[in-house]
Amino acid sequence: MTQLSPTRVSISDGQITIDAEALAPKLTLSVEALKVNMANGLVTILAEADKDAGRTRLTFRYRARVWRVVVEANGTLVENSTRAGNPTPTAKDYVSLLDLARGMS
Repeated sequence: MTQLSPTRVSISDGQITIDAEALAPKLTLSVEALKVNMANGLVTILAEADKDAGRTRLTFRYRARVWRVVVEANGTLVENSTRAGNPTPTAKDYVSLLDLARGMS
């Protein structure tokens, strides 16, 4: 986890504001592409408030890219980058045609 400048994200009266120059590279987009994709609804945000702890977790998604940042009660930002999508399959995750044929008989 990395701590970020609190000027990059702000939450005021339920309104979330983020610096496009900070968000774009987190989703591997240019600022221009970020704005276009946000306007087209391809970049989404989920805000989860933990009122007891006084912090908010923001999850930004663009295709398989995810960037999460937690806004702590004191305004400190802590980021956690992950890649969304399916986990790497293992051999037991694959079903062969023979397995399907056996199940149909």
